[in-house]
Amino acid sequence: MSLFLGTGLVVKLVLLILLYFSVVSWAIIFYKFRQVHRANRESERFMDFFWKTKRFDAINAQLDRFANSPLTVLFNEGYGELTKLAAKREEKEEPGVFSTELGGIDNIARALRRATTSEITRLEKYLTFLATTGSTAPFIGLFGTVWGIMTAFKGIGETGSASLAVVAPGIAEALIATAIGLVAAIPAVMGYNHFQNKLRVLIAEMDSFSTEFLNIVHRTFAGK
Repeated sequence: MSLFLGTGLVVKLVLLILLYFSVVSWAIIFYKFRQVHRANRESERFMDFFWKTKRFDAINAQLDRFANSPLTVLFNEGYGELTKLAAKREEKEEPGVFSTELGGIDNIARALRRATTSEITRLEKYLTFLATTGSTAPFIGLFGTVWGIMTAFKGIGETGSASLAVVAPGIAEALIATAIGLVAAIPAVMGYNHFQNKLRVLIAEMDSFSTEFLNIVHRTFAGK
């Protein structure tokens, strides 16, 4: 705190910006950790329930139990599209769910793709801030350091003394900006990489579930 109070106006502004980046980054890290952890846990539970139940109507009735899983969104979209196609088939008395003008399985595939894209966007929300913090905070801190050193050398020129007692306080005040920049950047980079890895697993699970859902629909309903 004494170092902060002893810095100039520009360095103080830099430190406040870095503090903002750090606080927001930690808030995002805690939020995303909770969100991704719940998504992984409930996705595992949903898949177990999905394969044990084997009835779409029964699964649809229990979706609230897995509200934080992205797979439930995919199932809800796919099942909703399947229900619409089945209703259209009954109205027109057509031989199959996947008939000509309705688009059939293509409609369901598009619904699953839309849901996947929507869930990926939701899960990736705020991660760009972590990436921005990780890439810019060290440079913002470096700017504060450079400015502080310039100020320190200006002071040396004005006093006409370059002794350690004169130089050290100014250099120490300048280097605190780089230190705070690294304090803000390192957790942000680690958090970003961690969540990107977790999201790749979730995206792979969503792609796999979409494929399985379409296969089940095609085997069960095609030709009915």
